[in-house]
Amino acid sequence: MMIIAFSNKTSKILPRIFCGKFKHVAPITVNDDKLVLYQFVRYGNVVKIPLLARDIEILKAHGWRFVYLQNAQVHNVNTSRVLSCVQLAKGMIGMRCPHIQTPNALYNMIK
Repeated sequence: MMIIAFSNKTSKILPRIFCGKFKHVAPITVNDDKLVLYQFVRYGNVVKIPLLARDIEILKAHGWRFVYLQNAQVHNVNTSRVLSCVQLAKGMIGMRCPHIQTPNALYNMIK
């Protein structure tokens, strides 16, 4: 199982200008009741953050939206070559649509 988390807040300038409603996306993997959020920071820097179920509720309270993918297989992605948070999420779910470049477009495609 996999969870894709979307946020309407970011500290980066370009997503504020070019992205629509959602400014950031972060994939969350679920393995044996262990949640790991993959946070894209910049090119070559993806941080793995362990989460608890309680943390999901905290993120919901801060405006994050979640899309639950029940039968999604987690694909291995070379995180040192990822250019954006959208590319990271698309790679982890195995999506190869080149026209999807913003978190809002990804959300509309998979919801």
